[in-house]
Amino acid sequence: MAKAIMIQGAGSNVGKSMVVAGLCRAFRKRGLSVAPFKPQNMSNNAAVTSDGGEIGRAQALQALACGLAPHTDMNPVLLKPETDVGAQVIVQGKRLTTLKARDYGKMKSTLMVSVLDSFHRLAQAHDLIIIEGAGSPAEVNLREGDIANMGFAEAAGVPVILFGDIDRGGVIAQLVGTHVILPEDDRNRIKGFGINKFRGDTSLFAEGMTAIVDHTAWAPLGILPWFDQAWRLPAEDVMDLKGRPGGAFKIAVPRLNRIANFDDLDPLSAEPNVTVEIVEAGRPLPADADLVLIPGSKSTIADLAHFRAQGWDIDLQAHIRRGGRVLGICGGYQMLGREIRDDDGIEGAPSRVAGLGHLDVVTEMKPHKRLTLSNAHHIESGEPVTGYEIHIGETDGPDRDRAWLTLDGRGEGAQSQNGLVQGCYIHGLFAADGFRAEYLRSFGIRSEAQYDQSVEDALDALAQHMETHLDVDLVAELAAPVTYSNS
Repeated sequence: MAKAIMIQGAGSNVGKSMVVAGLCRAFRKRGLSVAPFKPQNMSNNAAVTSDGGEIGRAQALQALACGLAPHTDMNPVLLKPETDVGAQVIVQGKRLTTLKARDYGKMKSTLMVSVLDSFHRLAQAHDLIIIEGAGSPAEVNLREGDIANMGFAEAAGVPVILFGDIDRGGVIAQLVGTHVILPEDDRNRIKGFGINKFRGDTSLFAEGMTAIVDHTAWAPLGILPWFDQAWRLPAEDVMDLKGRPGGAFKIAVPRLNRIANFDDLDPLSAEPNVTVEIVEAGRPLPADADLVLIPGSKSTIADLAHFRAQGWDIDLQAHIRRGGRVLGICGGYQMLGREIRDDDGIEGAPSRVAGLGHLDVVTEMKPHKRLTLSNAHHIESGEPVTGYEIHIGETDGPDRDRAWLTLDGRGEGAQSQNGLVQGCYIHGLFAADGFRAEYLRSFGIRSEAQYDQSVEDALDALAQHMETHLDVDLVAELAAPVTYSNS
């Protein structure tokens, strides 16, 4: 019979995703069949699954830690913010609707059936399910109808381990305060706690651990020191998106308001001869950039307006005049064209918007979202490119005749006549070591990274990190058998 345990956090970004990934790999190494599960996630950094849907990128990494292909059951509800007050609602991999936050609050409890359905399917196929919460259970104002934290734990009958982030300060208050504010039934579901992101000598916090135990009676599972190899793992959240200094070759990446699927940057950041610089709003694109990479966007037209508002359109023109190269992926590709036509109002009011004009193509927004895993080839080198497409809109025009990739026997992407500007719809292309090496070689840069292997090595190191500093045996003991009374 499968068992399950839920990892919750005393706040957002306390490292729940990484803890779950580490535990997944640790238990897999112990010979168990393990699967990750997150009832509800909010992220524009999505992964395309083997069953033709999409889930949060963190769950795809956790699946990799388990040795599994990502599946929509691992993250049955995914919220993809489109505006400050609204998000696209993805249920079991497919778009259900777009709602404002207030309206979603009214309907989320109706999604519990789908959430439990996915959870129970996973449990029937594996020995252990490690569940990740969202945000914090201390947000008691969101408890009614909750499907992400204690609401799910109650419905599924699973015990909880609560983690606090000591790097932010106030970790005792995080954990003890959560204990105080939770209703008794929810409080009793928490069986243990852990501390994450500790820097320095962990023995110095021994009295702090005792204080937490005295106030909560929860079992202490350990103190996780800061994991130095975290940067090698794909970032889940835009909050984690940071540039990484490296070699003299500089890639400038404008941070869009609704940046999406920025895992394209991870393999480039892993290259020791490459510096990836995230350009924040209010700063110019650096004049010494060798490549400007415009990433994907959940709201292309709105992000195009944001791009112009920063003056980045002028900086980009100057970059190209200097002979600098540009790559647009997905939404960035659409922005580089002559026009974006949204006659059906897919992204808001019906409109036609002038693009940046560096590619002679036009994009027409369409209601159908393309979700597919892609196996393409780089035309110049013949190197294979394995990635995925996740977009609305169709792009065509004269520069499509200069496609620089082939996909399913047809050209993919577009290239300007002078060869300085390229775009395509394929995300994840830089994860292919051979292609990445050829792409960097075109700039005179040597590739020295083996990306997929480096991620595997980092997951192994993370598992050992868990085994060394966390009571993994106690985690296994606290896991409870999955019951199916609510299915």
